[in-house]
Amino acid sequence: MAIIMPLFATVVVLYGLIKRVPVFDLFIKGVREGVKVLYTIAPTIIGLVFAVDLLRSSGAIDVICNFISPAADFLGFPKEIVPMVLLRPVSGSGSTALLTALYEDCGPDSFAGRVASVLAGSSETTFYAVAMYFGSIKVKKIRHTLVAALLADFTAAVMSVLTVRLIFGKVRPKKSNFGGWYFYVKIQL
Repeated sequence: MAIIMPLFATVVVLYGLIKRVPVFDLFIKGVREGVKVLYTIAPTIIGLVFAVDLLRSSGAIDVICNFISPAADFLGFPKEIVPMVLLRPVSGSGSTALLTALYEDCGPDSFAGRVASVLAGSSETTFYAVAMYFGSIKVKKIRHTLVAALLADFTAAVMSVLTVRLIFGKVRPKKSNFGGWYFYVKIQL
């Protein structure tokens, strides 16, 4: 497996030499363009990382989670995934750390562990993606992108809970009066 990257680089260089392309000059040109892109997006990424670290170290995430937990519990969300739902749009590494901690606390086969796993695979680090992509092309007005992306993240959280309940038995299919099937979620009050 360790030979794949050197082999790939060798094939690319040999192909370039066969086609009589100035391989090294094009490599340097690509590096220059990459450094320019990095220079353009680095301040945005640094600011985003700083904001995430500030929220985590100040305890603001815990305060927000404690505020939201009763509503999440009423809607059927496991309270253990609320921090991940809040942090996932902001930080991929932060949400991965929360996912690992959740596995250690609840177990990967628990309801919360399964929901968190589905959520991790079906949601995006929205703020990072918006900052990265719009920052790299210097777009200042993102219009409806952020609202639509956050709505998609919320939808991913809801569908994660419903999917795990459907697959592992808490959402049951029921026959309708019209001959079709539908799914219902039993909410205990």
